[in-house]
Amino acid sequence: MTITQKIKTKALSLGFDVVGITSARPLEKDFHFFKWWLDKGYAADIQYMYKKQERRENPHHILEEVQSIICCGMNYYTKPSQQKISNYAWGDDYHDILLEKLKQLSNFMKEELSLNIQTKEYVDTGAILERSYAAQAGLGWIGKNTCLINKEKGSYLFLGEILTDLTLDYDKPVLDHCGTCTACLDACPTQAFPRPGVLDSTKCISYWTLEYKGENFPKEVEKKIGNHIVGCDICQDVCPWNSKVKVSKETSFYPRKDFNNPPLETWQYMTESDFRENFRKSPLKRLKLKGLMRNIKNALRNQHEHRK
Repeated sequence: MTITQKIKTKALSLGFDVVGITSARPLEKDFHFFKWWLDKGYAADIQYMYKKQERRENPHHILEEVQSIICCGMNYYTKPSQQKISNYAWGDDYHDILLEKLKQLSNFMKEELSLNIQTKEYVDTGAILERSYAAQAGLGWIGKNTCLINKEKGSYLFLGEILTDLTLDYDKPVLDHCGTCTACLDACPTQAFPRPGVLDSTKCISYWTLEYKGENFPKEVEKKIGNHIVGCDICQDVCPWNSKVKVSKETSFYPRKDFNNPPLETWQYMTESDFRENFRKSPLKRLKLKGLMRNIKNALRNQHEHRK
């Protein structure tokens, strides 16, 4: 078994569902598209998107001697919720879970394989073209809804990567299998896709419920958000490649108590201490109590209007 095969086998044994490896060469076409996307204003006011562009352009600005990027993915699908909380937010914080597994994989390479190497792990936090490198590593293709889609595992995948100065055997990209399907584009209630493969964050429910920092939503946005509380999975829910996706093996991603039918009327009176207790180690904690209350009150208001 080669070193590459041993690394992949270990990654799968740690709980990752897919793993691939690609060269750390700059992806000029993808970076130019990203810059165009920013220039069009499609990132709205998500400030971290505009920072550290030299790192996004070239991973050598992250790890000078980097040669390879090991890309890993974990299925986080649990089951549809009765309330509008995105699948990713129901359980424990995926950043912590995946990062720990990536560090275990790095330690395996250094200790059990006795490799004198440098590594840098990221889970959705570093300035790196994460989906682009995952696609180059053969984990899937970037669909019309901008999600990475795997033919067997669907698109409910958390991504993480290890940058290393080790040269390995590289995987090849897979073909795009979206074909003529436009289910995701047609289903978006806010028409957030100006064209296939392009997301306008200023129209995206996930942006408004997760990234927007305002105390209240603009009037023209309130009703469009509907009863969504955290994020939006509509463009994934309708994707044919997710029609047979299996529930995640990682129980840490499973819904916490009451998350399948959150008592919103009760939650709207949540105190700061309640919030810290209920959402400890949850990805929802980044919303802070203020953001969650804004979203819940808007959802309740829309539900009330709908019943009239």
